[in-house]
Amino acid sequence: MRMKMSCKQSLLSPAIACVLVAMYGAPAHAGDIDPSGLVQAETHQQFIVHVRAGSQLSGDDSAMQAALDHAGSRLRIVTGGARLLRRMAVGPAVVRAGHPLDRAEAGAWMAAVASDPDVTHVQLDRIMKVALDPDDPRLREQWGFSTSTASLNVRPAWDKATGAGQVVAVIDTGRTRHPELDANTLPGFDFISDGGMAGDGDGRDDNPDDAGDSQWGQPSSWHGTHVAGTVAAATNNGQGVAGTAFDAKLVHVRVLGKGGGYSSDIADGMVWAAGGDVRGVPHNRNPAKVLNLSLSGQGPCDRVSQAAVDSAIGHGATVVVAAGNNNADVSRFTPANCRGVVAVAATTSRGARAGFSNHGKGITLSAPGDNILSTLNSGRTTPGAPTYAAYNGTSMAAPHVAGVVALMQSAAGGKLSPEQVVRILTATARPLPGSCREGCGAGIANADGAVGKAMEAGIR
Repeated sequence: MRMKMSCKQSLLSPAIACVLVAMYGAPAHAGDIDPSGLVQAETHQQFIVHVRAGSQLSGDDSAMQAALDHAGSRLRIVTGGARLLRRMAVGPAVVRAGHPLDRAEAGAWMAAVASDPDVTHVQLDRIMKVALDPDDPRLREQWGFSTSTASLNVRPAWDKATGAGQVVAVIDTGRTRHPELDANTLPGFDFISDGGMAGDGDGRDDNPDDAGDSQWGQPSSWHGTHVAGTVAAATNNGQGVAGTAFDAKLVHVRVLGKGGGYSSDIADGMVWAAGGDVRGVPHNRNPAKVLNLSLSGQGPCDRVSQAAVDSAIGHGATVVVAAGNNNADVSRFTPANCRGVVAVAATTSRGARAGFSNHGKGITLSAPGDNILSTLNSGRTTPGAPTYAAYNGTSMAAPHVAGVVALMQSAAGGKLSPEQVVRILTATARPLPGSCREGCGAGIANADGAVGKAMEAGIR
């Protein structure tokens, strides 16, 4: 096992590290574990197990279950009987304990599973949260679409491209019905596998409607509806708000519910959105060239998330991710710290970094994310009437950039590779007129400049 932990040097608390060191040695043939998420919650119940390619565990579900039973029997703790839930699109298996395990129990169980010679890696199936900082009711204007130096500079870009012919996947809480969104919405999918978290009475299905994420007396966020409006709300229709790429189409991939969403569901949703295959799920007939993930969790980019990002990029999709709202270095937050993503920080109407926004060398570029007016739903817990509201967050910044990418692909006839998209975004970004000493990437996304360069690239 490549687990080099001691009671003094560990990503875990000293107590948990000591438990693992005491219980398990490090046989050379065994796999390793990623303990980085254990300290983020008091208990853990769901895990992701990577197995050796071509081994019996890689294709035989009964063999995998037997291995899980064997690992549990070696421990002096009761796991409640871990069971195999499913195989992921990127290869590993999702496993759930019979009841929540405390940090030490979860770490010990992961080490026990990793000691199997056919297991290469064990990680937590971490729960991600929406990257949202809600604010007061709606503003009178969408300053991000203004002509100021702090804006997205999108109005002149609309003379060149509108997003026509492009699909943007909103990997989020799902959709609600809204007159500004319905005409631009294509069939999506609900990837939330936990029925309680989904809140709609079932697990995965072809209905991506947002049932609400209300918990503990708090109202539902309708987060996916807000994000979708920033990407592609209907425009020049005499009502409501505008969208960045208002002629693009939206595919809602529901991965966040009550309490957030599992990494495994998010990863499968990413693969599917970009056109990859997920076991037991019909193929996506409308693969997206742009994936928007306005969600965040603390810790390094785990193997499953990186594999999903790699798969999406391999299918030609640009992966746009919210940097997170912790006023901290983005290197500590996933999936914004995954290799190959476009990590987006949030700026204010003065062109400075928003005080809540993550920052640092890992930021690709920035976009408006403070007091952003967009589509919403009026229901407190379950869906009600369509409405509008202003939110704060890097969740609001990311869809501005996703919309810009849709404009770019529309202008270039869909010919741009994800690598070209990143190069153009960073080369054309405008300097922040305000302050960001901590690092906000190449600057503020410049829709007009990016679309112009995309048109040139599409002609070649």
